[in-house]
Amino acid sequence: MIDHIYKVYCYWRTHGTATLRQLIFRKLAYKFRRPTDQFQHPTEQFLDSKPDHNRAIDVAQISHARFQAVTPLRTYFLPESQTRRVNIVTDSISSGSLFGGVGTALIFAALLANKLNAQLRIITRTERAKPENVDHVLLLYGIKLEHEVQFKFAAFYDQKYELDIVKDDLFITTSWWTTAATLPSVPNDKIIYLLQEDERMFYPFGDDRLRCETILRNRNIRFLINTKLLFDYLVHDGFDNIAAQGMWFEPAFPVQVFHPGAKDQGGKRKFFFYARPNNLRNLFYLGIEVIEQAIVQQVLDLEHWEIFLIGKDIPTVTFNDGYTPIKCENFSWSEYAELVGTVDLGLSLMYTPHPSYPPLDLVASGAVVVTNRFANKRDLSDYSANLICADLDHNALVDALRQAVAIAMDSRVREQNYRNNGLLTDWQQALDGIIQQLSGEA
Repeated sequence: MIDHIYKVYCYWRTHGTATLRQLIFRKLAYKFRRPTDQFQHPTEQFLDSKPDHNRAIDVAQISHARFQAVTPLRTYFLPESQTRRVNIVTDSISSGSLFGGVGTALIFAALLANKLNAQLRIITRTERAKPENVDHVLLLYGIKLEHEVQFKFAAFYDQKYELDIVKDDLFITTSWWTTAATLPSVPNDKIIYLLQEDERMFYPFGDDRLRCETILRNRNIRFLINTKLLFDYLVHDGFDNIAAQGMWFEPAFPVQVFHPGAKDQGGKRKFFFYARPNNLRNLFYLGIEVIEQAIVQQVLDLEHWEIFLIGKDIPTVTFNDGYTPIKCENFSWSEYAELVGTVDLGLSLMYTPHPSYPPLDLVASGAVVVTNRFANKRDLSDYSANLICADLDHNALVDALRQAVAIAMDSRVREQNYRNNGLLTDWQQALDGIIQQLSGEA
């Protein structure tokens, strides 16, 4: 038993929580669905087998087992249909997956589907979609679909499902692996890769990074890049295909979702830290060390500040020899937005070119935020003067927090900065040019 737990732990350390969850889900699905005498796919045989270094396994099996997520979609063509479709291909739209990038994909796809008088179909690969999550996001942003939304679970281990497509269907892919899975199955000129990060940076130098970069350099698909900052970074890094075939947009933060909330008069001020220890690019360990240093230096006086860790898989942390912050996980989007509206000061790190959503969510809600510089991400004051960038260094980040505390405590300056925010507040406006262009080409 202990040996089995240790193996699971090692797998988690190597592949992360999401991949472990997929593995568990797949094994449970097969355990309950497959009769014992039914044919078992070679990949499953490989994965289910106990280590046997003398057993011969061919290259295709090994690669398939390692890169199951890029298993091609199973599709067939229909000669014609009265209604075309805009398809999203993504891992999951569960509550935990819907923040940030997947939510943006859903908003974009819904607006594009309405513009094209098309039906929205959501294709998930690791979890069955929960329709209520889609309803929640679209209702929150005031988007009403013209046609009924469709859902399809296209698990990469499933050999039975099939997706019908017609020649005018569009496919919005949300990662390099969903793009890789879609490329062999549909006309490539119908794929729009919504790229919201330099996804190469999810990996160390190795097979994953190489395969990711190969997809990023594909010349047969269109790219839609989240923020001009990321678009400029990729073009500067030599992606001339993105320069030629890419478009960019700035995200929007509607006031009905992100706005200053009611503060607890006389209570402590709220400090927000974006805490995702298993998403390495969020620099969890640097962040908690900086917070500890800020407490010791009385930059954050715990008599006046209450610390919230918002994220996922957060361990129980104590600061300054005993203070335990409040952990917040598994929020719905509206619950998250409501909490963000009550925050006074935030620290949110992202060790990549994209500014990431939490710092923008916070300044859109009236808070002051410290984030980090990276490559061409040097100064984000065009989004808000309440958004302070600092070098990735303990002392520089503590100094930035000191500056941010002063602004957060000065209600006049903080309010003036908030009112002068440069953030867009309307998704229709943010994506209108893109959607007009795509609808003209489609």
